[in-house]
Amino acid sequence: MSANVLAIGGTDPSGAAGLCADLKTFAALGVYGMAVTTAVVAQNGQAVHRVQPLSPALVAAQLDAVFEDVRVDAVKIGMLATAPIARTVAARLRGHRAPRIVLDPVLGASVGARLLAHDALAVLRDELLPLASVLTPNLAEAAALLGEAPATDLATMLAGAARLRAQGPAWVLLKGGHLAGPRSPDVLLGADGMRVFDAPRLAARGDRGTGCTLASAIAALLPSRPVPMAIEAAKRYVTLALGASGELSVGRTRSPLQHAVRLQPSPDADGAVRGHAADPVRCG
Repeated sequence: MSANVLAIGGTDPSGAAGLCADLKTFAALGVYGMAVTTAVVAQNGQAVHRVQPLSPALVAAQLDAVFEDVRVDAVKIGMLATAPIARTVAARLRGHRAPRIVLDPVLGASVGARLLAHDALAVLRDELLPLASVLTPNLAEAAALLGEAPATDLATMLAGAARLRAQGPAWVLLKGGHLAGPRSPDVLLGADGMRVFDAPRLAARGDRGTGCTLASAIAALLPSRPVPMAIEAAKRYVTLALGASGELSVGRTRSPLQHAVRLQPSPDADGAVRGHAADPVRCG
């Protein structure tokens, strides 16, 4: 039976990020995708031109419409825009007892525009982190949630992941794509320990939407496998999508991933989690 996966976030009319990337990822991974819109965003690979958050009441109505009719097997949360929207999403997900929540704490666009109001950060930290099955921040997002400077090496990433997990999420995947240097480690921390996925930084033509895509892939895979295996498979999918980005002719500056790639079964017959999966370029 195919899983039903809900994405909550903002739009991207250029198709590279936000709900567009979420739904493409869901389709590529063979799950039924749904979307609740929090904000309409006029953006492309060069700039964010305008952001129009929806009313919290309309966001709540969308969520209620989904949950009253559809079995939801996992939820991916992206852009929330404002504190009232973030508070509404948290309340509705608690009320509907939403399972397997993947929280991608979107603070801004890759082109530099802020996508989360400053007063919404506390709501994100206090009300949504405790609901998260998996939290997927990049280094800047982790720093904002912790109120400290971004990590600059693996040791500070390990410590930061532990402090984030103490705030409530069951698992933390702290992405190291923004570290300087040729390596790109990710830190995964959960109740049964810590794993580091370390790989050379990839050179890819298109990397817009990597953070959205990775979180969506995790949500799509969670209903069918344990968290560490879902994350490893999601990272393999994003690596394939990055590698195939050269097939596209989209955008004058930064182009998107090629979401229409097929994820092959893991070469590890025993299903064990290996710390060798290639890491997305600049995830987040």
